[in-house]
Amino acid sequence: TKTASGRPTNVSRLPPQGPHTSPFRLNVTENNTDDGGNKIGDVTENEDRNVSSWRRSARSTETWSGFRPEGGEDASVSDQEEFHLTSSTFALTEDTAHNQAMVHWSGQNSSVILMLTKYYDFNSGRVTESSLWRSTDYGTTYEKLNEKVGTKTILSYLYVSPNNKMKIMLLTDPEVESSLLISLDEGASYQKYSLSFDILSLLFHPEQEDWILAYSHDQKLYVSVEFGRRWQLVHDNYITCKLQNCSDGNKSKPFPGFIIPNSLVVQDEYVFIQVPVGGQSVHYVSYKRNAFYPMKLPKYTLPKDLQIISTDDNQVVAAIQDWHQNDSYNLYMSESRGLFFTLMLEDVVSSGGPEGNIMIDLYEVAGIKGVFLSNKVVENQVKTYITYNKGRDWRLLQAPATDLQGNKVYCEQPYCSLHLHLHVSENPYTSGNIVSKDSAPGIILASGVVGPELTNANVSIFITSDAGNTWREVFQEEYSVFFLNQGGSLVAIRHTPLPIRHIWLSFDEGRNWDKYSFTSSPLYVDGVLGEPGEDTLIMTIFGHFSHRSEWQLVKIDFRSIFQQQCTSDDYLTWQLHNEGEVCIMGMKRIFQKLKANVRCVKARDQYISQMSDSCLCTEADFECDYGFERQIDGTCAPAFWFIHSATSRDCITGDSFLNTTGSLSNNCTEGNLLKYIPRRQKCPSQAPRGLQLFTSEGTLVATLGKNVTFLVFLEEGLGSMTSITVDFGDGTAISYVNISSIDDGVKHIYSKVGIYQVSATANNALGFDRVVLYLHVSCQLEQVQLSAPSVVIKNKAVNLTTVLQPSDVGTVTYYWWFDNKTEPVVTLSGAMPFSFSKEGTHTVTVQASVGNTVHQDQKRVAVYDYFRSHVLAFSSNLDELNPGVSEWREDIARVVKNCMVQVSSSAAELLYNLGLRMCSFSPSFCFKAPLVDSSDSGHSGTAVIMLVSVVLMGLAAFVIYKFKRYKILGTSCSTKTQGGESEIRNARC
Repeated sequence: TKTASGRPTNVSRLPPQGPHTSPFRLNVTENNTDDGGNKIGDVTENEDRNVSSWRRSARSTETWSGFRPEGGEDASVSDQEEFHLTSSTFALTEDTAHNQAMVHWSGQNSSVILMLTKYYDFNSGRVTESSLWRSTDYGTTYEKLNEKVGTKTILSYLYVSPNNKMKIMLLTDPEVESSLLISLDEGASYQKYSLSFDILSLLFHPEQEDWILAYSHDQKLYVSVEFGRRWQLVHDNYITCKLQNCSDGNKSKPFPGFIIPNSLVVQDEYVFIQVPVGGQSVHYVSYKRNAFYPMKLPKYTLPKDLQIISTDDNQVVAAIQDWHQNDSYNLYMSESRGLFFTLMLEDVVSSGGPEGNIMIDLYEVAGIKGVFLSNKVVENQVKTYITYNKGRDWRLLQAPATDLQGNKVYCEQPYCSLHLHLHVSENPYTSGNIVSKDSAPGIILASGVVGPELTNANVSIFITSDAGNTWREVFQEEYSVFFLNQGGSLVAIRHTPLPIRHIWLSFDEGRNWDKYSFTSSPLYVDGVLGEPGEDTLIMTIFGHFSHRSEWQLVKIDFRSIFQQQCTSDDYLTWQLHNEGEVCIMGMKRIFQKLKANVRCVKARDQYISQMSDSCLCTEADFECDYGFERQIDGTCAPAFWFIHSATSRDCITGDSFLNTTGSLSNNCTEGNLLKYIPRRQKCPSQAPRGLQLFTSEGTLVATLGKNVTFLVFLEEGLGSMTSITVDFGDGTAISYVNISSIDDGVKHIYSKVGIYQVSATANNALGFDRVVLYLHVSCQLEQVQLSAPSVVIKNKAVNLTTVLQPSDVGTVTYYWWFDNKTEPVVTLSGAMPFSFSKEGTHTVTVQASVGNTVHQDQKRVAVYDYFRSHVLAFSSNLDELNPGVSEWREDIARVVKNCMVQVSSSAAELLYNLGLRMCSFSPSFCFKAPLVDSSDSGHSGTAVIMLVSVVLMGLAAFVIYKFKRYKILGTSCSTKTQGGESEIRNARC
């Protein structure tokens, strides 16, 4: 992924495991964003191209397999004369404990280097110390700037404006303080600004140097147009409108359902999102910020995963894991709009990256458009293939004719070929398994093996100077190789856990290597940094002399080797070819490159790609179009599922379409061009098919009184001659003369709750198609009340009922929970019969669900094997001062219960379990409250409250009579018992 800047991606940080292990790590940043070749299959989120990491190798007294200590080099280089380079060493004193570093080299003829070193405490998981260093002489000396930023300030990250190298931003550790420091003079001085949020990542505008987006830890987006001095919270609707320009015609979403979180991908002219429809993810694309359309894959491609790999050269390359694949992906390529995709290569190797990302073994060669390398699974073997025409044709790599010692290599295809590891380094200044540069077209260096398949054993380094046609072995062990002098020279450093003091240089595209000494004392190498763009001939090697020593920065100056500027006489021309064929993708391409062993300084504009006239078109210049498949004879034939006119939106919105011949041209002219180019013809008359109906939100629930937008899509049919009728199911319908009239959807408001059958019908002279959905229209549920008897008989069914407010809210689902059972009883009715099988107190809970709203109520029910009940009578004037609220009735119930408790202790327990509550009163009578089961029980009659004896009933009547004698409010009640007289204070009688 290519980004202007962002938060560094951290690999796992492990504490030291022994005397030979060190957790040092080097992060490198620079101001130039394009470093040439891209491992385009390394798909990550928020990965920074300019700030990346190098993990220091574990040190060991043992050599790695295939490696030898210094003095035991390959025979091809060990006997050569040793040259000395101009170098200087600077130690970052007082930073011995620091185990991480971030480096920024301004580049573009600037001599400033900034370095932030940190100590990361693996136990606490945070940075506890930091130092800021600055060099103004290309790294010869450094000044410590801790006093300028604050001696107690702990810095965590370093950012640089991609448009103005003078503007530097430092973030403090949010665990200590949330602030940032800004420099406008290339890091010489800083001003601190406090933040009201903690920054998780930053994104700089590609053109406006002061515009920055910040994403916080609490998932909020902020924007600054003053290079971080002031921040403003950005609202979601602002982002949506920005994306689609917020015209009246596209404010509504052009797809059904919600966007899957984290599915948004913005690359160059393309915007990609995913939307769930019918249990599957549908991928949409917008080209040049226009309307979104679903991406068209071959019909029976059912992707489990889709990764956008590349959007270069106005085409989209996507890796898709089909339903039957586990460790491999298929590659697909689109036309310019990113809509229609054709198969590029099957069964490409995939693996998991260190940050949980997906890595696809596909490498785009830098400097030459259309050349890709990929590792493909063939009969359980991994083999490397190359294409020169964007995946139209692939072939195996030819193995070198001889090995490093000059011995003949016997390797016959397809049983034997060259296979390469295609992983690149996360750090643009530490070499990975494969590397190429825009400034050195045709040169590719990679680690690999010769044999029947790719393995990790006996790995060597190979180089090609003609873009993969022929290869040479240059090292029989692993090296990191870097480009120097705009790709005119190569620098190699051995991959080894041992300290080293030599590097190797080649001035003839890797045919010969000279050994140079860059330090007097062997150095454990942690990373290599060259100036961005390789404009100058200065390189810095970072490392340590011992496990506990401070950082050592060794500056190497190659200018003594290159003593003059290159002229036109120092160059020769080289023509790209594929096994001798010079017409590739319809064109001949000629490049300039330095002659072998010429040691002159290349200028940035001195690597020139010259392109000749287009070639005459042949069959090899055409790719198969969407819906067509390559045959054995090389022709393109339609797949069994493909219908020419069905894929063209022109036949939905117009009368004619471009009828493809099955082939897409590259850049050729004349010749067989007319044979393959599409021809415009009238759309065939056919009945409408594939009619689809959705709501704009992708749900089947709507709110009463609010607009519902219905979207109608037609896959096949002559749109200009097909009418559309939408019936909303409430007695209203609307018709349109053609489907293009409803691109923005059809809006409708429902006035009543209910379930509506909504249908859309497409009609033309040849037939019709109809689709139906059922829409649930509801209003907001405010409350549910459960009504249940307080006392029931064991094993006898009782009715549990509910009351909703408001009463008519649409379709309601009820969940009934009894005691501590983990599974509810689900009904669509607000009433249900139930019988309790055990005596005791039971809890009944009901939940009412409408749309996204759920309310609940709960009651306690006492269950007995046998009881008698009597009606409790009240005087008619008790309700005269009833305010009509439940609390008043509850207070009356409490007074009655407390008075009865004074009469009998047995009644106290009984009434406590009963949970006595009073009903609503009228001036003349009392409505029966559902306190007990009032059905015929075989015992005594209707029960409102249970009394255990006639004596207790008499005492209760006496208490009620006493209530009548006192004032309604603020008085006290008393009852006489055998033990004397007791009072109930502050009762409301």
